[in-house]
Amino acid sequence: MKAFRCFVILLVIVGTATVTFGQWTNRYPKVQGYRHHIYLEGFELPILAAGPSDPAPSPDGKSIAIGARGWLWLLNLESGVARRITSSRAMDSRPTWSPDGKHIAFLRDDTSDIDIWVLELSSGEEQPLISTSAIELDPAYSRDGQFLYYSSAEAGDLDIWRLQLATSERMPLTFKRGLEVRPLPLDGESFAYLAKGRSAPDSLVYFNDGHERTLRAQSIASQTHPGVSPDKNILVVNWPGPDSYDLLLVDVNTDDNIRLNARGRLPIAPSFSADGKTVYFIEANKHLQFELFSVATKGGMAKLVPIRSWDWGVPISRLEIRTSKKGNTSPVAARLHVVDDQGHPVVPTSGMPRFDMANGFVFFYSPGVTTVEVPTGNVQILAAHGFSSPVVTKTVAVPSGAKTVVELSFDQLWSPRDDGWYSGDHHYHMNYGGPYRLAPRDLVVELEGEDLDVGTPLIANLHHRFNDLDFFYHRKLAELPFLSFGQEIRSHFLGHLGLINIQEPYWPWYWGPGYPVYGSDDRPNHEALRFARNQGGVTSYMHPVSIAEPFGDEESLRSIPINLIPDAVLGDLDSMELACLWVNELGTHEVWYRFLNIGAPVAASAGTDMMADYYRTMAVGTTRVYVRATEPMTFESYLMALRQGRSFVSTGPLLDFRIMDRMPGDIVEEGLSNWTLRLASAVPVARVEILVNGEVVHNEKGLLSPGEQLYAGKLNLPAGGWVAARAHGSYEPDSEWPTMNGYPFAHSSPIWIGSHASTDLSAARKAAVELLDALAVAEQRLLIGYGGQSIPKLKARFAETRLKLEGIASR
Repeated sequence: MKAFRCFVILLVIVGTATVTFGQWTNRYPKVQGYRHHIYLEGFELPILAAGPSDPAPSPDGKSIAIGARGWLWLLNLESGVARRITSSRAMDSRPTWSPDGKHIAFLRDDTSDIDIWVLELSSGEEQPLISTSAIELDPAYSRDGQFLYYSSAEAGDLDIWRLQLATSERMPLTFKRGLEVRPLPLDGESFAYLAKGRSAPDSLVYFNDGHERTLRAQSIASQTHPGVSPDKNILVVNWPGPDSYDLLLVDVNTDDNIRLNARGRLPIAPSFSADGKTVYFIEANKHLQFELFSVATKGGMAKLVPIRSWDWGVPISRLEIRTSKKGNTSPVAARLHVVDDQGHPVVPTSGMPRFDMANGFVFFYSPGVTTVEVPTGNVQILAAHGFSSPVVTKTVAVPSGAKTVVELSFDQLWSPRDDGWYSGDHHYHMNYGGPYRLAPRDLVVELEGEDLDVGTPLIANLHHRFNDLDFFYHRKLAELPFLSFGQEIRSHFLGHLGLINIQEPYWPWYWGPGYPVYGSDDRPNHEALRFARNQGGVTSYMHPVSIAEPFGDEESLRSIPINLIPDAVLGDLDSMELACLWVNELGTHEVWYRFLNIGAPVAASAGTDMMADYYRTMAVGTTRVYVRATEPMTFESYLMALRQGRSFVSTGPLLDFRIMDRMPGDIVEEGLSNWTLRLASAVPVARVEILVNGEVVHNEKGLLSPGEQLYAGKLNLPAGGWVAARAHGSYEPDSEWPTMNGYPFAHSSPIWIGSHASTDLSAARKAAVELLDALAVAEQRLLIGYGGQSIPKLKARFAETRLKLEGIASR
């Protein structure tokens, strides 16, 4: 298994853990200057789907090369038969024809790097063309067939390169800061490409004789993938509009353009036919499967291009997979990873597959019974159902002929729901620039497959485009799993906010330095927080801290969101996202401990921040919160318990922590007390710790293998403050299912000593002094960011916070 690349993975050696950064960063070779690799890998790297992708019409006009199921196929346009032409263990995509029709260059993805290969059609011989330690993308032959243009990060970030096929000499052609991808060779040495700058709009660029001209520009053209006409003068490009993608023909000489498609669609990967009269593209249907379409270049309605049959070239069979819980034969939804005899991923023909960037697995969800087509031979299945059960693996021999049925049963270590604990993911997005258009119904089987009880997907802006606003009022609250949309306020400068259970969205969706229109808005984040509270909502700061030691030097203190300390200290914040795709859990908790120590009872929450319409993303609920709600459990009782801190957060381990008979969110008296901790985990966990007022007072080894263990002891509790338990750390550097985080982590909310939000005097003083230092750095950043503009409300907010912290520090 390829190691999961995060900044530093928790390694435990003789009971000692070392951590710096812990959030997800990248699986594929790092592209220089890109911290948020999830967007680069999600937008620029190829996808795998059961249906057709990457249509490339042949030079003779008789067939179309497509990607499907991770291989390349030739679709005969007359017969409608797609014939498989590659069969590797890796995943093949993005074919491009040589001008003479004898070769196809394509991408080969081994789950940790992407190279460019070439296939000779007459012999079937394959060989690598470009294989470096960096990502390579988007091959395209020159008109005369002497060169291959492509995108590569060999020089640091993604640039356009050119390979001379006769000599194997390659050279970069662009040198911009940012990403240059999707090259389209034109006449001579001219070409068009996409430029995706880190601080500039995405642009369609025409390069000719050393000079460049921008043909179109737009913020975050995530799914744009242009094609070029046979005469090399017209580009076809799927270009983002306010709520859909327009399919445009653009003249490279005049910049003139016309639109070919109806509004409201998401056409992907457009390409011209050999005679230039037709444009082909793909689009996902309501079953989340891609279909192939054509539209005349003179305009008109798009038509479905049928694929009547698939010729695998080898015997194939059908495999029915059934999943259930031990002792109950009723089907239960599950996350599945299935590979054939050579290790190639297998996907169904309904629902979208995804790529697990932690473990390198292609996975999909089954409602409990699903059927897949596979080449005959041995098939391996890996199945997961949330955090309560270890993964189930099975190898089954699939002969040709009749359908084979395999049954998998999950054996639960602990059923949190039976003990009143309900799990939720409070930060993920349904549609956020990916190649699919999801509806709320598509999210339900994922919640069921991950054994989640509550999902609150958040509407959010993708720069100035508002995503999923039409779905905001959708609610599914009559039965588990509950589904209710909330909102993420993405004020980059001041800190992102999550608002759930609000009755209407907050406007504006963003403000502060760097944003249009509202860039100088004197608006503290607490205005949005109070807006949510007034509607009965629950608020949170999202992915707050990305480093392990935020209270180190001044640079470390800059990792804390600017408005977080005022909002927590002044009592306007309900919760913090203590576990998330982007955060370092230990570093985020260090900030949280200081809030608790001054008597600010900020509740523990969690969410993945995954984008459900991405192919490359972690699974929903792989960071989550468990909430102890009163029965009968309703959405309102769940939220009330979340506000009260009756919870624990987890990226895998499960905790049942008690002092006497008191649990997180309860109150216990000072003095000598017995404590117990039940730890259950489907993955190994290195350390178990008990904390009083943020200091570790007891630690033991965790679990060497999946299972459960009971820990117990005595504590002499001080007169005030709080007690909590945590489990964390890996024995191995790799992530493993069912988890997808860099390392296992779980933390209980506090049990308060004496009274709710009580404090220990010395701990409160120390925390206040440290928070004052962090507040000073945040205020300096605030003033520099607003560049001398009048911001009396923001300044007053900091002054009030400073006054309160100074009072605590001087007690």
